Amino acid sequence: MKNVLVAGGAGFIGSHLCDALLARGDRVFCLDNLSRGTLSNLETAFTSPGFSFERIDVANAQTLEAFMKDAKIDYVFHLAANSDIQASARNPQIEFSATLTTTWSILSAMRNVGVKKLFFASTSAIYGEQGERESREEDAPAPISYYGAAKASSEATISAFCHMNEIDACVFRFANVIGPRLTHGVIFDFINKLTADPTTLKVLGDGSQTKPYIHVNDLIRAIIKLCDQSKGMSVYNVGVETSSSVSFIAEIVREEMGLSQARIEYGTEKIGWKGDVPRFRFDLTKIHATGWRAERTSDEAVRQTVREVLRCKR
Repeated sequence: MKNVLVAGGAGFIGSHLCDALLARGDRVFCLDNLSRGTLSNLETAFTSPGFSFERIDVANAQTLEAFMKDAKIDYVFHLAANSDIQASARNPQIEFSATLTTTWSILSAMRNVGVKKLFFASTSAIYGEQGERESREEDAPAPISYYGAAKASSEATISAFCHMNEIDACVFRFANVIGPRLTHGVIFDFINKLTADPTTLKVLGDGSQTKPYIHVNDLIRAIIKLCDQSKGMSVYNVGVETSSSVSFIAEIVREEMGLSQARIEYGTEKIGWKGDVPRFRFDLTKIHATGWRAERTSDEAVRQTVREVLRCKR
């Protein structure tokens, strides 16, 4: 049994990770400032005697270091970050405070306490616009959003700390992650819009934006499988080989909500907002070589997620 710290553990992905780590027998310490996460996400985790929660901002390095030392942490899972690209497009300071500062704080605390194992949740957004080209792990980052830039900067900082302090880090660059407990994103937005106005669904962009969507359960399987295997800094693209368009997602949401008569109004731009990457594809050769593959296609993940989110609303 390990003592693991999940930073940002009350969030969408973090809460699912807490559940999985508890299921494998770890002692889980969840830290979150609840700026985006919620205690309701941890309903299952709270039933386990191996779980504890503290409302702590991990950007506070001194507080974090003291906690790590007292809890005798063996492994840090770093998911503390801004997760809403549109929010930071309006206010770039969010990324410095919530994404880059948390990374520096966590790494500094690990260095001072002597924790040697890290998992970091990165993003496909570090690649920027690549069109139909498949992005590979060795490609140079070219982010076009503040979110992508903060994640790329975090990866560079992790690389330096790994080299200077003999830390082993597993870095996952996620595709769009969906599933129950969503807090933002196209599915979340479409369901909320049609709930507010069942007659019309207004879409940002022309609907042609096409990206791979991975179900959170598939992602968590990959984290659990690979998080302990890194030596130095290992980077993996994590996603699915298929993609889903925004227009397809709009049709699925309308269908699953029983609102077939609702009008879908598309915008005229190829992107939903400045900093949005309208399409991307991953090269998944590296992670597939480990034996992991997503169980759901992108379209299957979308439909399953819509049903899961609607079920929770009832």
